[in-house]
Amino acid sequence: MGEPLGLVKVIVVQGKRLAVRDFKTSDPYVILKLGNQKVKTKVINSCLNPIWNEELTLSLTEPVGVLTLEVFDKDHFKADDEMGHAEVSLQPLVSAARLRQILGVATEGTTLRKVIPDSDNCLAMDSSIKWVGGEVVQDVWLRLCEVESGEIELKLKLTDPPPPPPVSPSS
Repeated sequence: MGEPLGLVKVIVVQGKRLAVRDFKTSDPYVILKLGNQKVKTKVINSCLNPIWNEELTLSLTEPVGVLTLEVFDKDHFKADDEMGHAEVSLQPLVSAARLRQILGVATEGTTLRKVIPDSDNCLAMDSSIKWVGGEVVQDVWLRLCEVESGEIELKLKLTDPPPPPPVSPSS
């Protein structure tokens, strides 16, 4: 493990248009992984558009990693079925927090950074990183990969943001 940077609170908000894995529905849950940490939401029974609104907390260390999300359908008599996966880099969130500290931005709702969908991420739409309620917050919609359909909405919050790197005195 590297240098500790604080905690990232991940609110798994909801899923949309998730894949059918049982007869006409699914019983989805989400697993989040960051480094060797792994946390899981509760199962929402018989739902393709689940609302979790569940907050999960992970430790964030340097070097900043990628948050991996996997969605599964809970089965009782066999292995759980895969329902897709996605990844989101936490580097933009950490960089925005450092920028906010350096610039001293404290105006509620200030957008610190925007992240746009591209081939290097799973974003379904543009994502803004803002200063909200004393926290650096990023709302993201992730498109699930290797599945017929599905998106997951997350809210990422960085707590105990990292201090800015020391400025060397000029001579």
